[in-house]
Amino acid sequence: MGGVEGMAMAGRGRAWSLGSEAEGRLEGGAETRGGGTRPPGMGRAGRWRRGPARAALVTAVARVKVRRGAALPTWRRPGRRRRQRAARELRRRRRRPEPGACPRAAREAAPLLVLLAAAAGPGAGGAARLYRAGEDAVWVLDSGSVRGATANSSAAWLVQFYSSWCGHCIGYAPTWRALAADVRDWAAAIRVAALDCAEEKNQEVCRAYDIHFYPTFRYFKAFTKDFTTGENFKGPDRELQTVRRTMINFLQNHTDGNRPPACPSLDPIRPSDVLSLIDKRGDRYVAVLLEDDSSYVGREVILDLIPYESIEVRRALGSDTAFLQKLGVPSLPSCYLIYPNGSHGPVTVGKPLRSFFSSYLRSLPGVRKKPGSLPGRPSREESSEAVVWRDFDRSKLYTADLESGLHHLLRVELAAHRSLAGAELKTLKDFITVLAKLFPGRPPVRKLLEMLQEWLASLPLDRIPYDAVLDLVNNKMRISGIFLTNHIKWVGCQGSRPELRGYSCSLWKLFHTLTVGAGTHPKALDGTGLEDDPQAVLQTIRRYVHVFFGCKECGEHFEEMAKESIDSVKTPDQAILWLWKKHNLVNSRLAGHPSEDPKFPKVPWPSPDLCPACHEEIKGLGTWNEGQVLLFLKQHYGRDNLVDTHSADLGGPGEGAPAPGEKQEGSQAPPEQPPADHGAESLRPPSLLPPRARLSERSQPGLDLLLGSRAGGEGRRGAEAAAAFLGMGFSSLDMSLCVVLYVASSLFLMVMYFFFRVRSKRWKVKHHHPSV
Repeated sequence: MGGVEGMAMAGRGRAWSLGSEAEGRLEGGAETRGGGTRPPGMGRAGRWRRGPARAALVTAVARVKVRRGAALPTWRRPGRRRRQRAARELRRRRRRPEPGACPRAAREAAPLLVLLAAAAGPGAGGAARLYRAGEDAVWVLDSGSVRGATANSSAAWLVQFYSSWCGHCIGYAPTWRALAADVRDWAAAIRVAALDCAEEKNQEVCRAYDIHFYPTFRYFKAFTKDFTTGENFKGPDRELQTVRRTMINFLQNHTDGNRPPACPSLDPIRPSDVLSLIDKRGDRYVAVLLEDDSSYVGREVILDLIPYESIEVRRALGSDTAFLQKLGVPSLPSCYLIYPNGSHGPVTVGKPLRSFFSSYLRSLPGVRKKPGSLPGRPSREESSEAVVWRDFDRSKLYTADLESGLHHLLRVELAAHRSLAGAELKTLKDFITVLAKLFPGRPPVRKLLEMLQEWLASLPLDRIPYDAVLDLVNNKMRISGIFLTNHIKWVGCQGSRPELRGYSCSLWKLFHTLTVGAGTHPKALDGTGLEDDPQAVLQTIRRYVHVFFGCKECGEHFEEMAKESIDSVKTPDQAILWLWKKHNLVNSRLAGHPSEDPKFPKVPWPSPDLCPACHEEIKGLGTWNEGQVLLFLKQHYGRDNLVDTHSADLGGPGEGAPAPGEKQEGSQAPPEQPPADHGAESLRPPSLLPPRARLSERSQPGLDLLLGSRAGGEGRRGAEAAAAFLGMGFSSLDMSLCVVLYVASSLFLMVMYFFFRVRSKRWKVKHHHPSV
C-alpha cells in the first residue's frame, strides 16, 4: 500500500477507533476545550456524529495534509475555510511539475515533434530501385513475396539478388531487363525476378538465402516444398545469351515429377518419330526444328511458343544425312512444318535464327495466344522515388553522409553474415578499431564505436554470431550516451536518381577520412597493434573490401590495384595519396558507365577551377602537384571541415553562407557545365572555403526537414527559432521519455480517480445511517 493511502487509512482507523473515553465524549456530555464548551457530539458547524461521511472527510483531509507535510488529522472536523485552503493547495500542487517531470510546453510540443520526426524518418533517403513492377518484364520480389513465389510454384524461378548501390548491379540492370523481356513468353515455365538486398526490409530474407555478394543469381526448381536457398548460377559469363542457355539447361535438369507442367519436352525426338508425325493428321500444326546437338535454337523456339495454341513444336537432331535428304532439308538449323490437313515440307525463312523461326510460326493462320496464358503479374507501381534535390556546399564533409554510410555498413552489409570467425572476425575487429580511433563523427557515434571495439577486443571466442554485434549497435541494453542513426539521409552523397551515388559515395568518403585521420593524428592508433605500420589503415580497408564489400566485381578490382602498388606506401601521407590516385583511376574506368551520375561526371579530381594549386604544367604537359593535393585532402577530409547537418552551410551571413551576390557552391549547376565528381564530391580550393558552420550537438534529428529547408536565411532563422521553442533545451530522447511518462501518469491518475470514486460510493451505500 502506498504511503499516502496508508496514512489515510490510518486516519480513518483513528476516526473509528478512538477508544472508550473518546467515544464517551462523542456520545454524551459536554466537552470543555480551550475554555469553551460545545454540545455533545457537535462540532463548530453543527451536528458531528460517527458515520461514513465523517470517515470519508477524514480520509480526504488526511490526503491533503500528508501531501502538505502535516501530521495525521484529529477527530474534529476541519472548518469550511480549511477545506477550501486544502483544495486550493491540492490544485496548486497538481499544476506544479514534480522534479524531473516533463514541462507542460514540452508535453504540448511532443505531438508536433513526433510528426516532424516521422516526416524525416527512414524514407528521407529515398528508395532506390533498378526494376519496377509493371514497367519491366522482371518480377520484382521482396521479403514478403519471395518465399511465397518460389515455394511450391508451378514454374521455375531465376532470381537475381542485387544491391541498388552496387555499380556492377546498376551496369547489369539493362542486360537483366533485356533478358526478362526476351524470355517473357517462357513465364509459364521459368520466370526472371529480382530482389534488392539494399532495402532494409529485405535484409533478413537475404541473410536467410545466404547472400553475401552482389549480384547473386539463384535458380529455384518448380514444386519445391521445403525451404531452399536455390542453386547458384553456373556459367562462363553473365551475357544475355549465356544466361538464357543456362536457363534452358536448368529446365532440362528437372525430373518428370517436378518439371513445370506448361513446359514441353526439350529432349530431341528420333527420326522415326518425325516420320510417324508426318503420317498422322491432327487439328494443329506440328513444327520440327532440325539442328545440331550443340544448338539451342530448337529449344528456344519451343519455349517461345508455350503461350500459343494450335501448334506443337518439337526438335530433332540432324546427324543422319540420309534422313535430311529424304525431308529435303538443305542445311541446319531448319524447320519442317506439318500442316493440319496433312501436307508437310520445309519452311523457308530469311535467316536460320530463333527470332525468324518463332515469328514465322506465330504468324500461321489459326495460331494465337491462349486466353489467360500468362500468369498474373504485379500491377504497375506508383512511382514514390521522386528525388527532392537539396542544394549543399560541395566543399564540405557532412556527418549525415558518414553516419548514413556507417549505418548501412553495420546494419545491412555486415549483417549479411550470420556469424564471423577466422579471417572475417579478424578483419571486423581491425576495421572497428580503426573506426573507433579515427572516425570524426559526433560523440554518441564515436562512443558507440569505442564500446564496440572494446567489446570485440575482450571476446575470447573464435566465432561470434553477428546478431550479438547488432544488439550492441542497436543499443539493446539502453546504454546512455551512445547512438547511431537508423535511417539514411544523403547530403553530399545525394544523387540525381535514388540508385546513384549514395552508399558507394559515402564509403569512399569514409575511407578517405580514415587515411587522413591517420596522417593528421599519428598517435591515434597507439596501443592497438596498428601504430607502427604506415599501411595499417589501407590494409584494413583492403581486407574489408575483399571480405565484406557486397559488390564482388568492385572488390576484385580494388584487390588488383592493391596488389600492384600498395607495398610502395611507406608513410601515412603516402597512404593518403595512394587512395586518392586509385580513386581517380576508378573514376576513369567508370566514366560513361550506367552507374555514373550525369550531375557528377567521373573526371579527375580536384579540377583546376577547384584547386588551382593542385595543377601545374611541366614543359607544356599538365601534371599534379602532389604536395598541394596532399594539403587539399587533409583540409577537406579533416575534422575542421566536418558539418553536422545539412542546413549548417545554408544559413545567413556569418554562418558559412556565401556573401551577397556570390553564387553559392553546391547549387545546381547548369546543364552545360556539370560539376565534377570524385566518386562523391566537388570541392573549392582551400582559400575559398567559408568558415566552418556548426550546429549544436543537441540539435533535434526529428527537425532535419524543418531545418533543411531550401528557404533563405530568414526562413532558416525562423525555423531554428521554432525548433528552439519546441525543443525547450531537451534532446529527442528526453522528449520521448516525457511523452511516455506523461501518458503513464495520466493513466495512473485516471485509474486512481475511478478506484476511490467507486470505493467512496460503496462506503456510502454500506454504512449510511439516516440522522434521527
